[in-house]
Amino acid sequence: MRHYEIVLLIHPDQSDQVSAMVQRYTSIVKNSGGQVHRLEDWGRRQLSYPINKLLKAHYILMNIQCGKEAIAELSDNFRFNDAVLRQLIIKVDRAITEMSPLAKAKEMQSQENRREYSRETEVEGRSV
Repeated sequence: MRHYEIVLLIHPDQSDQVSAMVQRYTSIVKNSGGQVHRLEDWGRRQLSYPINKLLKAHYILMNIQCGKEAIAELSDNFRFNDAVLRQLIIKVDRAITEMSPLAKAKEMQSQENRREYSRETEVEGRSV
């Protein structure tokens, strides 16, 4: 089995169906005997250039290990799904399990926001 990295750009109007789509794709991988090493939902992001007159898309990153048949089935599913604006499937040498730089930055930002919020509530609690 080989390792692959997959990036999907989903139509922004279909953002509420993304979890069902991802579940379907992961079940294809798992039913073929493969496994999902990393799955990140980056959410809606600005596109560098318009695609089909759209300025935003919902981004998904997956690192998987599967056989040729499963990757062919996934590729067909991506191609025939109108909600998938773009797809990128890259063969990689090893399983990548650590967080992507984008997810790390998002995590650090949320931690900073939590710390700032806790500091604000402490200051408000003291002055009351």
